[in-house]
Amino acid sequence: MIQTVRLTAAQAMVKWLSAQMTEDGDRFIDGIWAIFGHGNVAGLGEALEKAKQEFPTWRGQNEQTMAHTAIAYAKAKKRTRAMAVTSSIGPGATNMVTAAALAYVNRLPVLFIPGDVFANRRPDPVLQQVEAFEDGTVSANDCFRPVSRYFDRIARPEHLLTCLPRALATMTDPATCGPVTLSFCQDVQTEAYDYPAEFFEPKVWRIRRPQADEHELGELVSLIKAAKAPVIVAGGGVIYSRAEDVLGDFAKRYGIPVVETQAGKSALAQSHPMNFGASGVDGSAAANAVAEAADLVIGIGTRFQDFTTGSWALFKNPDLKLVSINIAAYDAVKHGAVPVMGDAKVVLEAATEALEGHKPGLPDVSARASWLEAVDQHCRDRKRPEGERLMDCEVIGAVQRATGEDAIAMCAAGTMPGALKLLWQPSQGGYHMEYGYSCMGYEIAGAMGVKLASPEREVICFVGDGSYMMANSELATAVMRKVAFTVVLTDNRGYGCINRLQQGCGGEEFNNLYASSNVEQQPDIDYVAHARSMGAHAVKAKSTADLEAQIAEARGRDIPTVIVIDTDPAEGPGFGDAGHWWDVAVPETGATGKLKAAYADYLKNKQQQRLVN
Repeated sequence: MIQTVRLTAAQAMVKWLSAQMTEDGDRFIDGIWAIFGHGNVAGLGEALEKAKQEFPTWRGQNEQTMAHTAIAYAKAKKRTRAMAVTSSIGPGATNMVTAAALAYVNRLPVLFIPGDVFANRRPDPVLQQVEAFEDGTVSANDCFRPVSRYFDRIARPEHLLTCLPRALATMTDPATCGPVTLSFCQDVQTEAYDYPAEFFEPKVWRIRRPQADEHELGELVSLIKAAKAPVIVAGGGVIYSRAEDVLGDFAKRYGIPVVETQAGKSALAQSHPMNFGASGVDGSAAANAVAEAADLVIGIGTRFQDFTTGSWALFKNPDLKLVSINIAAYDAVKHGAVPVMGDAKVVLEAATEALEGHKPGLPDVSARASWLEAVDQHCRDRKRPEGERLMDCEVIGAVQRATGEDAIAMCAAGTMPGALKLLWQPSQGGYHMEYGYSCMGYEIAGAMGVKLASPEREVICFVGDGSYMMANSELATAVMRKVAFTVVLTDNRGYGCINRLQQGCGGEEFNNLYASSNVEQQPDIDYVAHARSMGAHAVKAKSTADLEAQIAEARGRDIPTVIVIDTDPAEGPGFGDAGHWWDVAVPETGATGKLKAAYADYLKNKQQQRLVN
């Protein structure tokens, strides 16, 4: 006779999640972030309270940002662990859709459990219910469908028997990894069912490492042997595969320069002799030079985003061959690439063995050395008078000088992602950038997630005033939980990055900086007082020397430190011949000479794009 356990659906979900383990003996779902409302407090809230010793619950301030914390945690854990997030129905649920899209684009695991309407429909329309005149099965949670790798609506208690294993299978599969949404009808959460006892037995989820097809691996090896100027584009898949050391050995052994994407930066330390730095729009002169001349580009775990490829105008060699080593078929065949489908670490190990005896020509590394010297010079302390606005490169230089090998620099949107990709010189694992969705407001919450994942490391959160204003409330959560990290808040009085882009596309300054916005009074926002009001230690740095000193002092605190510093909105991060064209469409007609010149440049650059899709 089958043994059963009578539980509510919510109690069963929590019990099952608490028994899903990693190979290292940890829970795969570390715990759950929750903001309760009528759609989840009576059912899931009761179950979580009873299980609080086995399965922790944390309270957030905003549904979107607490989800950002969960996503950053999963990214910092290299997708080996994740968190869940729950909300009520209606606005609480749709607040999480942006976070779901962020996780979807970045292929990061997170479990969304929004409350839903009554499955029995008796009280319809329940408070906050979205009514679709043409479809009675629709609720607000259907917004999650296009940004979930797996979506299910739990309309009966026994649905858990199938949807929960599917959810974890999706989140732990390297090819399909991403957000899962289990839309949990609020009445069903409270309904009891006799579940098989064996359903709650602990289960270990192992992350697969598929090998490459023999033919595809052979083609990769042949192309490398024939190449005169190969280059590797290292993406986030290198890190998620934990292939960093294998990549470093492979590149050094066969003399192949490595250029980095935002997600792949810090797979190799900047000090690695084959690390030529960032590629593409926000790339180094050294990286872009080898990419332009390459006759073989080997993408490893990369989506080939436009910033990486200079909108596909970076690779100029007419004899170029493109290879994509990727776990996902969708990415492996992009732009006519020769696909090598498999786990990055396994493929590199097999290629290393197959290339035994291959004697490649060594690349010219002088450009790399020149570039690193230029970075040091560009980020130097210029000894400006106190109170004078700094360039972003000076801020980065000061932070770099003030931190050690254990520091992780993190960011998501605005000026700093491009500046950091170009100029920050990390140790291995010392960089965390959400640039797939580049979501403003990710930074503060994300920094908390990174620190929770890596408590032994110093976490530096770079955030602009514009992104800080969009979402900062999880700073209070970090204070309450005593999660210590350092926020470097650069205040350029608006959206400086987009203001420069607007002008670069031939436009006039408009609606980005406060000075060019339609306001009755210019703001004077006291970010120090604001951060202090949430319990953080907050100061304003008067110079780069002061900034360095404040970062050093922050290490002794057990709460977040916010350091505000004024920066110049007119100055971008690039210098010299760094960077590459980015395809941002320019108006075809316009009255100003500046706009006409920008459109002429746009047409010229479009001619350089690689058109194979």
